[in-house]
This record gives sequence, C-alpha cells and structure tokens, in this order.
Amino acid sequence: MKVGIIGATGYGGLELIRFLHNHSEVEKIELFTSSEEGAIFSSKFGHLLSIHDTPLQKIDAEALGSFDVVFTSTPSGVTSKLLPPLVGAGPKLIDLSGDYRLKESASYEKWYKKEPAPESIVAESVYGLTEWNEENIKSASLIANPGCYPTAVLLSILPLLKHRLIDPGYLVIDAKSGVSGAGNKPSQITHFSEMNENFSIYKVNEHQHIPEIEQALTMFADVDTSITFNTHLVPMTRGILATSYAPVLSGVTNKQLNDCLIETYKNHPFVRVIQDTSALGTNRVKGSNYCDIFVQLDERTNRATIVSVIDNLVKGAAGQAIQNMNVQNDLPQTLGLDVIPLFI
Repeated sequence: MKVGIIGATGYGGLELIRFLHNHSEVEKIELFTSSEEGAIFSSKFGHLLSIHDTPLQKIDAEALGSFDVVFTSTPSGVTSKLLPPLVGAGPKLIDLSGDYRLKESASYEKWYKKEPAPESIVAESVYGLTEWNEENIKSASLIANPGCYPTAVLLSILPLLKHRLIDPGYLVIDAKSGVSGAGNKPSQITHFSEMNENFSIYKVNEHQHIPEIEQALTMFADVDTSITFNTHLVPMTRGILATSYAPVLSGVTNKQLNDCLIETYKNHPFVRVIQDTSALGTNRVKGSNYCDIFVQLDERTNRATIVSVIDNLVKGAAGQAIQNMNVQNDLPQTLGLDVIPLFI
C-alpha cells in the first residue's frame, strides 16, 4: 500500500511512521505539511536519520487521490476543510483529529469552538473504536479515529453498560494523562517548570471528549446518559489511566463484572483483563497498542471501580488508526502493531 500522512510532525504522526515503517503491507510512506514544504524530515527528527530522509511535501488533494490510505493527524478544525474533496476520491481516509467524531454540528461547535465539517461528510464517517465497530469500519471510506480519553474509558465501561451490570445514571470518570496528550506545541501548561513536580486538573466539566463518550454510550450500549468526566495532567510523557465509578445493579457480583469483560474481549488481541492491580499501570502498556482493564466491586458501597490504561499516542491515536486500516483492508488487526510494551 501507498500511504500518506498529513501532520507527520506531531507526536501522533511520528507514531504512525514508527509503526507503518515495519508494516509488511506498506510499501511507501509519504509525508505532507501545510507550512514546511521541502524540509528534510530527518533533519527535524534526528531519530529518523537514514530512515526517513525524505522532504515534506505540500498538501495536494489531486496527488493524494492516488494513495491507498491517507492519515490526518492535525489539530482540530483543519480536516473539516481539508478532507471533503478527498472523500470518495480514491484513498481510504483515517482522521485522528476530532472533526468527524461528533454527529451533531451544534455539539461540535459548542465543545470545540470551531466551524464544523459539512454535515453530509460527517454523516458518512464511521467511528473507529475498533473492538466495537469492526463491521462498519470494514466498508468505511472515512474513519473518525476516537480520542485518547474516550478510547480508554469506552473500552472499559461499554461491556458493563451493554449487559446492564452497572447503573448509567451515576457515572463518574476520573482520567489522568501524560503531557504528550497536549501535543508538541509549547504552552504554559506544558512548560517544564509548570509541569514538573505538579499534578493538575484542567478543563473542569468542559472537556471536548465528554460529548464523544456520551454519543458512543448511546451508539454501542443504547444508553442515554450524562457523565461526570474530568481530566488531569501528570508529569510523565506517555500514558492514560482512567478510573470510572458506577453503582452496580441489584444482585450483580464481582465475578459477573470480570466475566463480562473477559467474555467481551476474548477474541480481541489488544484488550487484556487484569486481575491484580500490581500488574496494572501505564508502563505496562507504554509504546504498545494494548488496553489493560481492571474492575472490582466494592461491596460496602455497592459501586464498581473500573480502571483502564493505554498509551495515549498508540491505542489512543496512531495504533488504533493502523488497527482500523488493517480492518479496512481485510488484514490481521495485529499486523504492524504486535510489539511488546516498553516496560522500563
């Protein structure tokens, strides 16, 4: 396959290159930019010296039409204008920004504070939560890759909601992310002096992933609810740990909760159900496409504590995007992604 990456200079784009470079079905990778045309890629990123010494190319919709797959790893608000001419023009499109995730234009404008993509194109997009939407992904021409937080949260709570084991009316989610989730553009919040030895909350009750999670709960579990969801920045580079709390329904046991997760994901290679918290942590999935999930019932309060961990740049972005590409092209989901986590 001939693959194009728009937004290769971001962290998500770099991870796409890392995995696609070793993908047996990818013959050529070309990199595109809106502002640095002609720059030699390895001169910007020294770890790619002699691996990707190619120049960045100007974004050209006509030229991109000859590609098999085009990934877009750009800030929100870019692909809403960039991708419409490419839809149906040849390449399969996988968008890692948030521009095609929310089906309602008014919701996108409210939460992203940007002009939405054309409604007709958004309607065609398929939400790329691989383990839950595989059949639709197979035939999709435009995939809206999920956000990093929603990926961690949804994989852990959807089975329990779908099988009516937990109460959706009181769902509280506390999520923490490494600083790479903020991208590679410097800001005050990511400045070393501000971030180091600090643990902070941000976007209190107004994170743009709230409507995405709620939409997916309706889509996959037929649950219409409002969630409490808050995010925190941890002084580490990679990783998300999301802890969800929900009352269990009458008579539900800890074994039922665990059995539900195990049964749901028994044929999904990248989701692992963990029984012991000593084996749970962001460094257990670092650099990999795995999502690890743990659940335990607190019989004293009759609430379930549901924990999931992912690498925000892999399962939360580039890895899931390649997993979706594999599904689109009838390839094994693990192709190019079967790597051991970087434990140390």
